[in-house]
Amino acid sequence: MATVTDEMILDLLTSRDIISQERAEQVRSHAEEKNIDIVQALDALEIMPENQVLVLLASEYGMDTFDLTDYTIPDEVLKEVPAEVARRYQVIPLTHSEETLVVGMTDPTDLESLDSIRHILSRDIEPALVSRRQLKQALDFYYGSLDASVDSFLGEITEGEVEVGKTAQLEDMFDDTSTTDDDDAPIIRLVSLIILEAYKSRSSDIHLEPLERRFRVRYRIDGVLNEVESPPRYLQNNILSRVKIMSRMDIAEHRLPQDGRIQLTAMGRELDLRVSDIPTTHGESIVMRILDKTSMLLGVAELGFMSDDQEIINRIISMPDGLFLVTGPTGSGKTTSLYAFLNTINEPTTKIITVEDPVEYELPGINQVHVNSSIGMTFAASLRAMMRQAPNIIMVGEIRDLETGNIAINAALTGHLVFSTLHTNDAPSAVSRLVDMGVKPFLVSSSVKAIMAQRLVRTICKSCAQETDPDPEHMQALRLPKDFFGDKKLLVGQGCNDCNRGYRGRLGIFEIFVIEESTQDLIYEGVSARKMRDHARDQGMRSMREDGLRKVANGITTLEEVVRVTASDEVEGEY
Repeated sequence: MATVTDEMILDLLTSRDIISQERAEQVRSHAEEKNIDIVQALDALEIMPENQVLVLLASEYGMDTFDLTDYTIPDEVLKEVPAEVARRYQVIPLTHSEETLVVGMTDPTDLESLDSIRHILSRDIEPALVSRRQLKQALDFYYGSLDASVDSFLGEITEGEVEVGKTAQLEDMFDDTSTTDDDDAPIIRLVSLIILEAYKSRSSDIHLEPLERRFRVRYRIDGVLNEVESPPRYLQNNILSRVKIMSRMDIAEHRLPQDGRIQLTAMGRELDLRVSDIPTTHGESIVMRILDKTSMLLGVAELGFMSDDQEIINRIISMPDGLFLVTGPTGSGKTTSLYAFLNTINEPTTKIITVEDPVEYELPGINQVHVNSSIGMTFAASLRAMMRQAPNIIMVGEIRDLETGNIAINAALTGHLVFSTLHTNDAPSAVSRLVDMGVKPFLVSSSVKAIMAQRLVRTICKSCAQETDPDPEHMQALRLPKDFFGDKKLLVGQGCNDCNRGYRGRLGIFEIFVIEESTQDLIYEGVSARKMRDHARDQGMRSMREDGLRKVANGITTLEEVVRVTASDEVEGEY
């Protein structure tokens, strides 16, 4: 992809009738084919040597050129610009006086970088144009090569665990057919390692965050962010550009949010990375969400249900019709649960269609529809079309509005089993949420068969689990009596090579609200969410906190985790 400066050079050449538009297109095509910049392409095609291109640019922007071929930069000049600043803004100090520091750069339009350097160095800066080749050679010679810097950083963080000496060993894991030159090899190797290490540590997403004084890398492991050894700040732009290239984003766009996708194979597993890029105060922040396709092929048994809850769920998903809602905040595992339900009931005799935004995982044997609102393919439009496909089971990724809610409920009332999600804190609140959207109470009471709320708790590592007494602070936070667990010893992970601070993996804690006849009457009457919850409890619904405490008693998770994920959701005085 040609840079802004490359396109500017071609525009100058054509506007001054130095080359024709047809010749400019030949230069552009040659540059793309050989993966070189426009200046190199002009030189290779013997149209204009590099030094003349620099003179052309300099005259257009009223700047001087500088040839570094036989020039040695004095030490006192080099000391004026730290390596991090030089690499980040791609400049090299050339000469100085009491009033002015002259720096070499390749992009005469990059006024933002010049202003930043002036602010950082508190100096009057005068730019001069140098060639890209000479700038790279000077940065490597005076500040150390990028390859050596990356190798040094990789050596510090890998500690011999990962072989990174050959780029191909890491690059082979990616379905990335983009061509790269040798200058990119160290960054390719570094980004590959960041992704590989994230996958090896069971991370769900990778956060690349430019801060004021450093470039931070964090992995979310079992739902909790963990900061890892971060690359030097001057590698920030190279790393972010590499990720944007891999995810097919516009690397020249730095002002607007972008979304992309990386598909790759790591350690024999197919991964799908959803990439989000947003501009922040100190640079672009990128988050890569790692979707492991094999992790979605779960059944109900793998979600973490206790035996009695699993029996209830199996009964619900075996119903011929009705609406089954799964609720919880973002990141609580709702999609994973829905996919597990579909995997369990997916048979050749059953037609299942899903409508999702986006389709996160491909499920074999299931028809999945991707929502695209920009062309009118909304949830509601997709649902209307799906009804003409004669499905037995429908999954709607989320009920977001009245139109989608009404269509989903009508489908449930006309002989279809419908699964969907809502963003509510607990199960009974889903009833009020639907009514607040505008769905008629009698439709809600007739169609909804069950509602399940869930959270994800980290599970204790089996390799380092040890017995412990209940922690008094956590018992108090959960408002539990001191003798709640009796003489039973609980388990806690001590931390080992197999886990993350004593935890390994996550399971759900659930509350399952089955809609009985008496509940239908209350929905029709329009009672408050609080009264609906009291009724659900009277009917035997176990809260998420209670389910979590059962799993604490069974050595699955800890009191700390139950406090973390349920403390804000429970009604005071419940115990």
